[in-house]
Amino acid sequence: MNEDRPFVGVMLMLAFCILAPLGDSIAKLLGGVVALSILILVRFGIQAVILVPIVAVSGTGFRLPPGILWWTLVRTVLHILGIGMMFSALRYLPLADALAIAFVMPFIMLLLGHFAMGEHVGLHRMVACSIGFIGTLLVIQPNFAEVGAPALLPLGVAVVFALFMMVTRKVARALDPIKLQAISGLQASAMLLVLLVTFAPRTDIASYDFEMQTWALLIALGVIGTLAHLFMTWSLRFAPASTLAPMQYLEIPFGTAIGWLIFSDLPNGLAAIGICITVGAGLYIILRERRLSRQSVETSEVA
Repeated sequence: MNEDRPFVGVMLMLAFCILAPLGDSIAKLLGGVVALSILILVRFGIQAVILVPIVAVSGTGFRLPPGILWWTLVRTVLHILGIGMMFSALRYLPLADALAIAFVMPFIMLLLGHFAMGEHVGLHRMVACSIGFIGTLLVIQPNFAEVGAPALLPLGVAVVFALFMMVTRKVARALDPIKLQAISGLQASAMLLVLLVTFAPRTDIASYDFEMQTWALLIALGVIGTLAHLFMTWSLRFAPASTLAPMQYLEIPFGTAIGWLIFSDLPNGLAAIGICITVGAGLYIILRERRLSRQSVETSEVA
């Protein structure tokens, strides 16, 4: 199915925006307990464990269309890099600050969608995305300069995930999202295992404090991460990247709420204003795409 359905894509991206910061908060909780390499490996390993049997039972197999294998490998490498940098940033930065800094990403994604993929970016989308970007700048804390080098990690996340979204948009139309994520989980797990064996042969996993609560959080991290990126992949199958770009700003208020509930981190007044602006821009896109979707359905019915 190659027909765009923007409102469906927007709703799926909204689900992603709720689950993604929840997964990040779990990674932050585990940051002081589990090594980064193990954390990422478990994240992708659980994804493979969940989805590979589903693909096997469905009978579709793991055969890929011509020319897609290399794109899936590029996508997997970008996914590993993006998650690795974000998990690293969360060891040093509050959840809301890390998300706010990383959210130059939708703006980068909008430009990539326009210049690299030739997607139409109308005035309404450009204005909404620009307003959301201004809100993102307001969310960044005044003491950003005092954080040091780790504060640059979310900027790397922004660039990597913008490219990741572009590649996903290309691949998602050729592969079922569950199959794509299953293959990604297998590829990432294999890559990470090779890296661990090659560069960290003496890693003693048993030395970490893997209590029952830690295992529960690790499993939750893998499940939530799997669901989040399934929703994201589905969203890009139904809507252009330029439509979904402003939506991703909603990760900031969701992340702020989760950060407050779990870590008692609350943005200052300026950041709160920025959050309100980003929410407004995101809601505008939701309402507008819903109206356009209804108009499209009504037009097709009349025709």
